[in-house]
Amino acid sequence: MTQRNLSELTDEELLQEVKKMKSTSITNAVLIGFLVGIVFYSVVKNSIGFLTLIPLFLAYKLINKSNYNNQELANLLKERNLK
Repeated sequence: MTQRNLSELTDEELLQEVKKMKSTSITNAVLIGFLVGIVFYSVVKNSIGFLTLIPLFLAYKLINKSNYNNQELANLLKERNLK
């Protein structure tokens, strides 16, 4: 599925994107917390090593992953008077 501009989405599709973005952000927060916990455990048990870098890299990828710009989405919701 190709990604469309936010301005091309209908009101219903836009509201679905907001719901999907909220659930995705909650899931990402849980996964990032889990990965950071693994890093802390690894540092306390052993020391900083290669296996510590793998969860850090995965957390970095989850943080930087985003389908749409959040500010653009908020502005478009405000323009269309949607909540």
